[in-house]
Amino acid sequence: MKARIIGTGSYLPEKILTNCDLEKIVETSDEWIFTRTGMKERRIAKEGEFTSDMGAEAALRALKAAGIGREDVDLILCATLTPDYIFPSTACLLQARLKMVNAAALDIQAACTGYIYGLSIAKAYIESGLYRNVLIVASEKLSSIVNYKDRNTCVLFGDGASACVVSNKGKGLFIRDVRLGADGELSELLIMPAGGSKNPASTQTIADDLHFIKMEGKEVFKHAVRRMESATKESLEKSGLQEKDISWFVPHQANMRIIEALAKRFDVPMERVFLTIHKYGNTSASSIGIALDELLQEKEISLNENIVLTAFGAGLTWGASVLTLGDDDE
Repeated sequence: MKARIIGTGSYLPEKILTNCDLEKIVETSDEWIFTRTGMKERRIAKEGEFTSDMGAEAALRALKAAGIGREDVDLILCATLTPDYIFPSTACLLQARLKMVNAAALDIQAACTGYIYGLSIAKAYIESGLYRNVLIVASEKLSSIVNYKDRNTCVLFGDGASACVVSNKGKGLFIRDVRLGADGELSELLIMPAGGSKNPASTQTIADDLHFIKMEGKEVFKHAVRRMESATKESLEKSGLQEKDISWFVPHQANMRIIEALAKRFDVPMERVFLTIHKYGNTSASSIGIALDELLQEKEISLNENIVLTAFGAGLTWGASVLTLGDDDE
């Protein structure tokens, strides 16, 4: 059996936070943000709208695209670093909300690489024969952990969700390969210092702003390009493909300079690099899934065309995957 994505979906909140809006909150400018990140806008969840809410909307759209019922889902994987609660898992909340009574459920915490980690797990379950249909949901409410007094991080992040159905049959994007990596020695480069068992919430952690994203931007940039490049090369090689075989390149939407550096290293023209960064900013785990869903809606993908996904995030984690559009009988 070959695992393949047979349906995708995404959801973005209605509220738009522009660079000009951020000029009124912190000392920054539209030009400063855009030239350094490629971002113009990002979406922000409304009051009372949470990770599970956004994830549920994306999931329903993915199910509709896949043409399967809720009762057909065997497993829900939810990739998020902004769960509704530390426990129970957001995947379990989705299972109840979507009434997927036959599905097991678990969360994945691989930060911005969560979608690709989810593809790897789904591929293993499907191709082992254990499950027929796996629903991957990647959903983030990053506005809940962004410090809007820190101009270096608050301009980067937005909210949103994506989803896909990975199945053992049907026409879709065959998951040819997934490469994953991690380096926990560099965990403090991108971290939320408080809120876990090591630094539980207290008046002092709140006063010290330790419940927000902390990032060493220059160091993260350096590792991001190198790690995504190596993972992508490994995935292409494992798939028996060369760089010239890339039809579409869908990188994590974290920084335009990172994306341009990667495209240059693989000699992929920018018109073949699918971008959402200008509209949505960095939506962490949901980033690649949102971009993939919009790519499939906006572009005509032909049989045997290859889509390369790659991401990098806190942990540090990174990964890449090669998808190829194929027929049901492959």
